[in-house]
Amino acid sequence: MHTNEKLVLGSYTQTDMEPFKRLRRTRMTEALRSMVRETELSKNDFIYPLFVVERENYKKEISSMPGVYQMSIDLIVRECVEVKKLGIPAVILFGIPREKDEVGSGAYDELGVIQQATRAIKKEVPELVVITDVCLCEYTSHGHCGIVRGNEIVNDESIELLAKEALTHAQAGADMIAPSDMFDGRVKAIRTILDANGFTSIPIMSYAAKYASGFYGPFREAAESTPHFGDRRSHQMDPANSNEAIREVEQDIIEGADIVMVKPATPYLDIIRRVKDTFGLPTAAYNVSGEYSMVKAAAQLGWIDGERVMMEMLTGIKRAGADMILTYFAKEASQYLDTHKL
Repeated sequence: MHTNEKLVLGSYTQTDMEPFKRLRRTRMTEALRSMVRETELSKNDFIYPLFVVERENYKKEISSMPGVYQMSIDLIVRECVEVKKLGIPAVILFGIPREKDEVGSGAYDELGVIQQATRAIKKEVPELVVITDVCLCEYTSHGHCGIVRGNEIVNDESIELLAKEALTHAQAGADMIAPSDMFDGRVKAIRTILDANGFTSIPIMSYAAKYASGFYGPFREAAESTPHFGDRRSHQMDPANSNEAIREVEQDIIEGADIVMVKPATPYLDIIRRVKDTFGLPTAAYNVSGEYSMVKAAAQLGWIDGERVMMEMLTGIKRAGADMILTYFAKEASQYLDTHKL
């Protein structure tokens, strides 16, 4: 064959002077695959969500989330000891109060369930990073994220209460504040009240691009936060919108967010990548309850290999650009990483 002749293999054409490209060469053994792996999933990527209830010696499995529980503070502390031993660096707390009212007063009560749980965890496991979710939906009798006036969930009155809630969390020892409500201006209000009270070093992880998603159903069972009327589309984002997510994230950064979050994760991998590429800020992704429950349900029916799909899902989220992943799989995935190669 002359040097200017071409070799045709199916749709691939090359001259005989070009080396034949065998991309499989670096996939033939686990050692080779490990050497060229582009994305590494680590325990340090995980934040484990926990649901705290105002009871004693109480543990109740969430029917739609196998392996996930509501737990009283004493058992949450034990869980956090185990979480730390597994090598997971952080938890995020969601509170379920004994009583609820129209203004969610349990959320900003200095003796509220999250405030008590934070103190107890930091006393027993001080090196564990405790992040607190800041919202009113678990605490209001109507199940909405803020104050309701007539048919409107009002913005400015709500963020005043969210700021009060954030301050009580910081005073209780929280390492990071995570507002999840999606009201306009809440990051600025929280940053202002934290700084004014000497908590200038407490970072804010903002739910910056939180979509009005159908994937939240199991969480609402776990947190007992289903709205009694209406929905949350007036403040959470339209799933069809991408450019709007960039505007939301930019505004939260301007207001003082240190970490920005995209929620849910798997259906919004494109948003995670856009946010990371656009801003370069530490980016979190919430692998939400519906994503978890679908994997668990399909695995229980024998339709998928649950462990394999779990790790593939988490790796995909990391590959999309997430620096940290809030996931109910955190314990299982950490145990898997101890004994397996991806």
